[in-house]
Amino acid sequence: MTALLLTALGLAGLIIGGELLVRGAVSAAKGFNISPMVIGLTLVGFGTSTPELVTSLQAALNGASGIAIGNVVGSNIGNVLLILGLAAVMAPIAVAPAALRRDGSVVALATVLCLAVVLMGTVGRVAGSGFLLALAAYLSFTLISERRATHSAAAEIYEREAEAVPGPDHGLGLSIMLALCGLGLTLLGARALVSGAVTLAQMVGLSEAVIGLTIVAIGTSMPELVTSVIAVRRGQGDVALGNVLGSNIFNILGILGITALVQPMQVPSQIAGFDIWVMALATALLIVMARTGWRIGRREGGVMLACYAAYLGWLLL
Repeated sequence: MTALLLTALGLAGLIIGGELLVRGAVSAAKGFNISPMVIGLTLVGFGTSTPELVTSLQAALNGASGIAIGNVVGSNIGNVLLILGLAAVMAPIAVAPAALRRDGSVVALATVLCLAVVLMGTVGRVAGSGFLLALAAYLSFTLISERRATHSAAAEIYEREAEAVPGPDHGLGLSIMLALCGLGLTLLGARALVSGAVTLAQMVGLSEAVIGLTIVAIGTSMPELVTSVIAVRRGQGDVALGNVLGSNIFNILGILGITALVQPMQVPSQIAGFDIWVMALATALLIVMARTGWRIGRREGGVMLACYAAYLGWLLL
């Protein structure tokens, strides 16, 4: 019961804390007159991944590399098959070719790099540094190219991502307080979740990797789910796609990079032998579906959800 309670409280802390952090940070950024495009690219696309970051860091520092790496791999799988699949079932998603060519290419490259590192068996500081340098290069290139362009499709998507954050804008002081409170809740939630998840895995006989790939990954992906659902309900399906692409880029290059830089990790054999390939196939499926008619329809969304259900069933059985 204690493990279940810790896990539940940890998930609640991550969901509420992540939401408050993104809301406060976005509102504060607007108070500093930061452009909506920059807010959408950085604070929304990457800010929604904060729960994954603090959870993976906490798990790695506790020696639970299965949860740390499983969280990243499982979140990327869930972002594509669960969150984007659900969004597409709710309403067909139009795909901006220029945005997909750039961000989709970066997601594909990051996935290949992650696959190569995972198959080596260890995610060390050299790999972590390389991931972070790649992330910095991607951000720099995107910001420079979008500032030079005039009303590009990608810039419009980033701006609408900033608008998709729920809640009203607040004063600067209250916004900063909300962000700090959200960060504190996220940190406490991550500690409780990792502690409860490790104990729960031992109790039910599941590996830490499976717990990280399922309960932890789904729980930490709730901010992306909320943002994507809100965007689809507003008729902005391309924002949901942009959110998933940005989150998956940051999960690999940012979260795995920072975590490996702080604490090198051994890759569980289960993840190297199966789950990393599922992540690669899910990424390939996303790109193929998005390029087919530059649209992800309800049928494709249903296929994604069915694939995710099959994947969860395989893990649990």
